[in-house]
Amino acid sequence: MPVAPDAPRRPLVAVVGPTGSGKSSLALAIAAEFAGEIVNCDSLQVFRYFDIGTAKLPPGERLGIPHHLIGIVDPDALFTAGEFARLAREAIAEISGRGRLPILAGGTGFYLRALVEGLFPGPTRDEGLREKLARRERRRAGSLHRLLKRFDRETAGRIHPNDLPKVTRALEVCLLARRPASELFRQGRNALSGYSILKLGLLPDREALYQRLDRRCGEMFAGGLVEEVRAILAMGYHASAKPFESHGYKQALQLIAGELNTREAVFYAQRNTRNYAKRQITWFRRERDLIWLKGFGEEPAIVEEALALVKEFLENRPWGAPDAAR
Repeated sequence: MPVAPDAPRRPLVAVVGPTGSGKSSLALAIAAEFAGEIVNCDSLQVFRYFDIGTAKLPPGERLGIPHHLIGIVDPDALFTAGEFARLAREAIAEISGRGRLPILAGGTGFYLRALVEGLFPGPTRDEGLREKLARRERRRAGSLHRLLKRFDRETAGRIHPNDLPKVTRALEVCLLARRPASELFRQGRNALSGYSILKLGLLPDREALYQRLDRRCGEMFAGGLVEEVRAILAMGYHASAKPFESHGYKQALQLIAGELNTREAVFYAQRNTRNYAKRQITWFRRERDLIWLKGFGEEPAIVEEALALVKEFLENRPWGAPDAAR
């Protein structure tokens, strides 16, 4: 239901940034200081059993702070950005209703945008059409993006040619709606209403971030990532399940299949994770009203800066700060 323009707006804080930048740590610090609860905004952490490779914060390290939308769907489930937006809005409303501060934390920019701006009213998925498009791409790599450029140059310009899920969805919309997806985008979306949002983005030094990611990938393999993958497969889930496409898990599958040795698996996981972090930074640079914090989320100076920004955000709005933070 739309909110009246003059109705009080509730506070919402988002902590975003590339993988490995310390989002979970900073979100915890904010939640502890301002009576908050954390809502996951990572497209992989929503899946059950995928723990090591997604860097899920173990329950024992959450400081007793409630976390939402972590491990809520099975690995073979279809989970869309629209479904995330619906569940996240419900969680945020419940948290606010308890008088606590909802804090989004994660690196999936498309999920954040789906939650805040809403999604355009496009046609539903057509699995038959998607399979035809997938076969075309397998025959000629890059053909789907070239086809999208013919149908909708504007949308094609916003999507990286290697981002096959988004390319496929855009083509699906064009073909089913019989008009460019960009036209549907302009029809308007069901944007989040009733909230004022403070967006904080972590931006560590690039080389320091890459070194951390390389180290973390190595630690994941040494710490049981391959064993975790074997256990998930033993449960009956197929290697084609969506979360297995992610960095680290894909290489672990290749190692199990004998396609890579351990050194090669770690190398490719590191390389792909660095590239993913770079794409995340590029995405968030386009995010409106985002305040960049130039460091890792656990650095004392960054924590101090973030807490000051949240304090100012809460105190300078009509609702005031949550009682526990005063």
